[in-house]
Amino acid sequence: MRTCRRIVPRLSLALMVAAAASCASPQSASRPAAATASVDARDLVGVWLVDLRPLPTSEPYVQRFEVTSVDGRTFTGTFYSAAVRDARVNVDWNAVRIAFVTEDASGPYYHSAVLKDGRMEGLSNSSGRDFLAYWSATKDPAPGS
Repeated sequence: MRTCRRIVPRLSLALMVAAAASCASPQSASRPAAATASVDARDLVGVWLVDLRPLPTSEPYVQRFEVTSVDGRTFTGTFYSAAVRDARVNVDWNAVRIAFVTEDASGPYYHSAVLKDGRMEGLSNSSGRDFLAYWSATKDPAPGS
């Protein structure tokens, strides 16, 4: 076990930070665990029923989120009858994570979500209407009806 008590007083701040970091125990390092399971962004494709209720005690308020295609780290679709733009996909953290923008007369809505175990949970931020909304979604079992 090496000691971290002998630090030369004249070290620069950067060297001191590096020295302190090298003294940290492996248990205290906050490195993410390597992905253990494979995820597929193509699981996004389909029609999702998004519950946009404003409060957990409110009645469900359902809107459609349709992902029509996934191509690498991007996707296409519509949400709340608006075209999705600037869509991004990330599968590097053992889940499918997405971010995208829609827009209406009040301005842009910035959305993000994670798809895990067949369920999506997301956030929508509207700077024009000054709110942040939580939402959840499940895939429509009968998308053609």
